[in-house]
Amino acid sequence: MDPLVIAMIGCVAMMGLILLHVPIGISMALVGVVGFAQVVGWAPAISLLASEPASAMGSLDLAVIPLFMLMGSLAAASGLASDVYDMSSALFGHRRGGLATTTVVASAGFGAICGSGVATTATFGRVAMPEMLARGYHPALASGAVAAGGTLGIIVPPSAMMILYSVLTEQSVLQLFTAAIIPALLAVLFYAIAVQVTVMRNPDSAPRSDKLPFRDRMAAIGRAWGVILLAVVVLGGIYSGIFTVNEAAAIGVVIAFLFALLRRRLDRATFLRVMAEASGSTAMIYIMVFGATIFSYFISVTGGASFIVGLISDASVDPLMVIFGILLLYIILGAFFDEVAAMVITLPFVIPVIQGLGYDLVWWGIINVVVIGIGMITPPIGINVMLLNSMYRDVKITTIYRGIVPFLVADLVRLTILVLFPPLTLWLPSILG
Repeated sequence: MDPLVIAMIGCVAMMGLILLHVPIGISMALVGVVGFAQVVGWAPAISLLASEPASAMGSLDLAVIPLFMLMGSLAAASGLASDVYDMSSALFGHRRGGLATTTVVASAGFGAICGSGVATTATFGRVAMPEMLARGYHPALASGAVAAGGTLGIIVPPSAMMILYSVLTEQSVLQLFTAAIIPALLAVLFYAIAVQVTVMRNPDSAPRSDKLPFRDRMAAIGRAWGVILLAVVVLGGIYSGIFTVNEAAAIGVVIAFLFALLRRRLDRATFLRVMAEASGSTAMIYIMVFGATIFSYFISVTGGASFIVGLISDASVDPLMVIFGILLLYIILGAFFDEVAAMVITLPFVIPVIQGLGYDLVWWGIINVVVIGIGMITPPIGINVMLLNSMYRDVKITTIYRGIVPFLVADLVRLTILVLFPPLTLWLPSILG
C-alpha cells in the first residue's frame, strides 16, 4: 500500500480513537506503532515503542515540566495567588472595572510562578470570582475576566507549554521564554483595554469601590513579597544566567514549599492533594509526548509531512494565507481539546510547513501558544469556559460566552499584530543573545 494512503488512514484512525475517548497520547502511540510497522516492519516499530518513551523519560529538558507543575500547585496552596490578587486589587480595585483589571494583572503574575492556563483559571475562579460578584460586578464581565486571564498562564514565562514545544521541536527554551515577554505584556494591556471598553459601554457592569488609604495599599503590596521574591528568583535567575531553567524550577519548588510550610498551609491532606495534582498533570503530558514522538516518526517515514509541504509549494499560496489558515485550525482545535492536546496532535504536520515557508520556529512557538490560548476561551466549548461553568453552576454558560467576547476580540487583534510583525516577538531574543 502507498505510504501516503497509510498516513491518511492513520490520521483518520487516530481521530476516531480520540472520538471514542481513548486517551490522546495512547491513540497517537497506537496508530504510530501500527502505521510505522506497515511501512518499515514490526521489529523496528516495537523497538520505537520502547526507545522513545525511554528517551523522553531521560530528557533533562522535559524534566522541568513536573518541577514547574509542582511549584504552581505549592504556590496556590500557600496562598500566594491570594496575595498577588490583593496587591493588584489595592492598586487598581478602586477604579471602575478595577477588579476585572486586577484579575487580569494577578493572573499574569500568578502565571509567572504557575505555567498552566487551566490551573490559573481554577485558582482565580476561587480567588477573584466571588470577590467581583460580591461587589456587584455583572457575572459576564467577572467570568470573562477570569476565563481570559487564565490563558495568560501559558503565555507568561515560565510556561509548561513553551517547555513542551521546545522539547518537541528542539528549540531553546530560554529563547522562547525571552520571546514571550513582549506578547505577554501586550496580552495584559489589551485585556485591560477590553475591560475598559466593556465598562464604558455598560457602566453598571462594574460598580466603583472605595479607594484604600495609602497605608493599606502599601500593606497589601508588602504582603505580596513572597510572590515577588519567587518570580524574581526564578525568572531573574534564568535570564541572568545564574541558573539553568531546571535549576530555577527546582529552587522555585523549594521556595514555594517553604512558604506553604511556614504559613502552616501544608497539612497532610493538602500535601497529598498538591502531589496528586502535579503528578496527574505530569503523567498526562509525558504520555502525550510519548505518543506525539512515535506518531511523528510514522508521519515522517510515510512522507506525509513532505507531501503537505509540496502541495503548499505547488499551489503558490501566499505564506501569510497559509499561516492564517493554520491559525484558524488551531482556534477550532483549541475549542475542543485542551492546550497540550492541541499542540501535540498538530506539530508533526505543522512544523515542516512552517520551516518550508521560511519562518522562525521560536516565533512560531509563541504564535502557537497564543493561538492555543485563544482556543481555550472559544465557543462552542473552550476549556476555561467549561471549567468556570462547572465551578459556578448558577452562572449560565451563555453568560460566560458573552463575557469573553471583548477579550476574544482583543486576542484576535494581538494575534494579528504578532503575525504581521514577527520582529516584535524576536527582538528581545536577538538583543539578549
